[in-house]
Amino acid sequence: MTYSHEVEKMCVVAKGPKHGPAPIPEEGKWVKAYEIGDISGLSHGVGWCAPQQGACKLTLNIKGGVIEEALVETLGCSGMTHSAAMAAEVLPGKTMLEALNTDLVCDAINVAMREIFLQFAYGRTQSAFSEDGLPIGAGLEDLGKGLRSQIGTMFSTRAKGVRYMEMAEGYVTRMALDENSEVTGYEFIKVGQMLEDIKKGVAPEEAVKKNTGNYGRFENAVKYIDPREE
Repeated sequence: MTYSHEVEKMCVVAKGPKHGPAPIPEEGKWVKAYEIGDISGLSHGVGWCAPQQGACKLTLNIKGGVIEEALVETLGCSGMTHSAAMAAEVLPGKTMLEALNTDLVCDAINVAMREIFLQFAYGRTQSAFSEDGLPIGAGLEDLGKGLRSQIGTMFSTRAKGVRYMEMAEGYVTRMALDENSEVTGYEFIKVGQMLEDIKKGVAPEEAVKKNTGNYGRFENAVKYIDPREE
């Protein structure tokens, strides 16, 4: 190690306290993290690309500094979905530091990796106070029964008002309006569960009916509209 001339001339002043880093909560324990291998937990990070035309939600389950599980959800950019496929393949098995320095192709996924790194480094994980953490596979719980990302898609204009297109419950097929043309509810199809039923042999018409529901004051509406056609 090379020291400058000014430092070389300095006398030594002994360092007193040597208490190490502050402990952070990890899977129900307080841990002083000295190395990447000291980090464990499950958390989420959200990232965006430079033009902000797309976003990524990244979920990682890390045990002993190594990524054991990855859930990559993207929104708003078609190319990002292909980057997500690559990222989901390469992330498991990497240490958190390796992943931080891996080119995940898409800016949004790279930024999500940066943000999730901070969650882990500062002990802000979802499993911080869960004894022994969460099992591998816990990330799928974010997707619900249909194993599809929960998406909210709405469009509105000043001239024509709002259109609900996708809710957490599913694909919106009809909106309910009252006598003032104000929204009172909506009808939806749980697409993921519907497709699962069809795969298992349920007739498509029956599967649609079985997985159609509604929310709000839908039944007594004055008017129903298709948000994509009307």
